Amino acid sequence: MIVKLVVQQALLKHFLAAIAYRTPHELIWHMTGLVGYARTHFLGGVWQPEKLPTFDQEIRRFHDVLEDLGRLLDEKPLREISAEQLLQGALADTMTHVGQLAMLRRLASSPVLRKISFARRPPRPTWDQISPDLPPPAPGKGVPPGW
Repeated sequence: MIVKLVVQQALLKHFLAAIAYRTPHELIWHMTGLVGYARTHFLGGVWQPEKLPTFDQEIRRFHDVLEDLGRLLDEKPLREISAEQLLQGALADTMTHVGQLAMLRRLASSPVLRKISFARRPPRPTWDQISPDLPPPAPGKGVPPGW
């Protein structure tokens, strides 16, 4: 039972690292809402984030909420749902938006990263190396102003 829990936590933390690694510039508010909702399955309550005034604030909050969810995976048990349901629900929805953002960046000649298989190796940087204080990567050619 304990081994299964540790494996589930590792799986979910790997998934969170992939989300954080691929997040560019838009849909952050919605993604923050999804990850914040996932936190309610550990903490209870309701999560409905207000839209922040600046994009940089949204990015910082997203990474703060994502980091907090990673911490909760180590500290608290899930309530009322399984790890599989969490992965197939809010986290899969978040990853869908990560893919949309990656596609939009490619269309704007600003790809997020080179092709990489997360099945063969873990994403870089790892969860422990991610810092919400770091600014997002600069957009590439053809990106609309303020994007």
